[in-house]
Amino acid sequence: MDTQRIIPLLVFLFSSFMLWEAWQRHQHPERYQPRGTTASPQTPKQAADPSLPPPSSAPSNPAAATQTPANPAAPARGERVLLKSAALTLELDSAGGDIRAAILNQHQAADTTDKRFQLLGEEAGAPYYITQSGLVPQGLPNHNSVFSPSGKSFELKQSDKQIEARMEATSAEGVRLVKTYRVRNAAKPTSVTTNPYVVDVSFEVTNGSTQTVAPTAYFQLLRDNTPPLGGQRFVSTYTGPALFTQADKFRKISFDDIDKDKAKEPWVAKDGWVGIMQHYFVAAWLPQGDVQRDFYMGKVDGKYRVGVKLPLGTIEPGKSASVTMPLYIGPQEVANLKALAPGLDFTVDYGWLTVLASPLFWVLEKIHSFVGNWGVAIILLTVLIKLIFFPLSAASYKSMARMKVVAPKLQKLKEQYGDDRQKMSQAMMEMYKKEKINPLGGCLPIAVQIPVFIALYWVLLNAVELRQAPFFGWIKDLSIPDPWYVLPVIMAVSMFVQTKLNPPPPDPVQAKIMLWMPLVFSVMFFFFPAGLVLYWVVNNLLSIAQQWQVMRMYGDKKPAK
Repeated sequence: MDTQRIIPLLVFLFSSFMLWEAWQRHQHPERYQPRGTTASPQTPKQAADPSLPPPSSAPSNPAAATQTPANPAAPARGERVLLKSAALTLELDSAGGDIRAAILNQHQAADTTDKRFQLLGEEAGAPYYITQSGLVPQGLPNHNSVFSPSGKSFELKQSDKQIEARMEATSAEGVRLVKTYRVRNAAKPTSVTTNPYVVDVSFEVTNGSTQTVAPTAYFQLLRDNTPPLGGQRFVSTYTGPALFTQADKFRKISFDDIDKDKAKEPWVAKDGWVGIMQHYFVAAWLPQGDVQRDFYMGKVDGKYRVGVKLPLGTIEPGKSASVTMPLYIGPQEVANLKALAPGLDFTVDYGWLTVLASPLFWVLEKIHSFVGNWGVAIILLTVLIKLIFFPLSAASYKSMARMKVVAPKLQKLKEQYGDDRQKMSQAMMEMYKKEKINPLGGCLPIAVQIPVFIALYWVLLNAVELRQAPFFGWIKDLSIPDPWYVLPVIMAVSMFVQTKLNPPPPDPVQAKIMLWMPLVFSVMFFFFPAGLVLYWVVNNLLSIAQQWQVMRMYGDKKPAK
């Protein structure tokens, strides 16, 4: 097979691979484990944990706290309490004492610039996504109990370090639970105690009964499988539960896996976290310290619950016990996630090429720290990669230039031998030997670079830093498609120029495919984020310049022998 056939084949295979990988990530997200982590063959079972109360119920009153709550379609609505900081706006509900809405004040909504991004909420048409917490066994205050709030609105001033809202409920036997939600201001989000997107959920349990109790605190996220708002066509990203322990490492357990009852649980560990991730954002419970924790997942009433249980030990009458569970509700910023918990940065999903993608993003971030514009940083990173691969690219273009010189000779051989492929192949090999041409010299250097290009593709697709980051002019957001389709058109033109610089394929069918390929790619890239298209445009323009120079140096020196 000559180079003219190999080059379009490589391009086709590369394109097919990208589409295949995107489809696989969508259909089988559990197979793509970052940074060499191992996936356990087990996934969580669907059956509800009998030790937990139902996920949705009418609020109970102290007199009926020992009864099993009913199961309507959604949790009841009680008195709403607002808790606001510079980073988060939380809406708590006295019915259950849980978070019913969480708005990220420093991030815009995907579909409008007038609203802030809402990760948790109960609005129609958006994902149903709330937190729930309480005590088990049944009869103790839980997310079906009625809580009394300490106020209606709490706003953290810029001069304050933190602010908290308290919710209190007491069981019929006299066991009192005080939930405290605490948010903070922080200039440098370097740990759980200084990150502005971390909400401390504290329990203070007082045994006012006459009997000894041994409660277990549970903290869970409740969500349906509605895709996040603002999703893009032709771009497949993961939405679903994730779990990390030092033993099992990072694991993604899809909603489909929970539906299919593939799992065995619980996971008992003295480390790790559990949460639900989606494109650019994650909510996760982050237990602290070297204490036993039981992670669980399941589906009840059409919704998925993902959580962790912590035993509080034995509490004698008149005694108290307490526990604090940090809850992260925020963007997937790699550096900040690393500081919060081991493995939390794995939620920035680079797939199986994480070993290449992580250093690429590190370099991109360093470049941005100097230039202050993510679009310019993408351009400079592309230039840097092209410089690193310049020797390989030059060798490839040199081989292609020589193939272009001998193209008339190849055409004559085809006319001379017709359908006798064996004689034609022998004649071609003799000609390659005389001209000192390696027929694979044009494709092997390109093949070496493909993993790097794919890794950079996933970096630009998953970097939340590019979300709503402007470039210049009409490009106000590098994470969404070019609104005027200027970059896809430039990319199509650049691909067409590249096609013309390559040796013409001897096969008319291949020649037509090469002519149509720029149009096909440009249509597909109409729906890709502008940051990705910008990278491809710059890469193509640099490749054209390099290819033209190499062709000028090696392609016109002498005719074929």
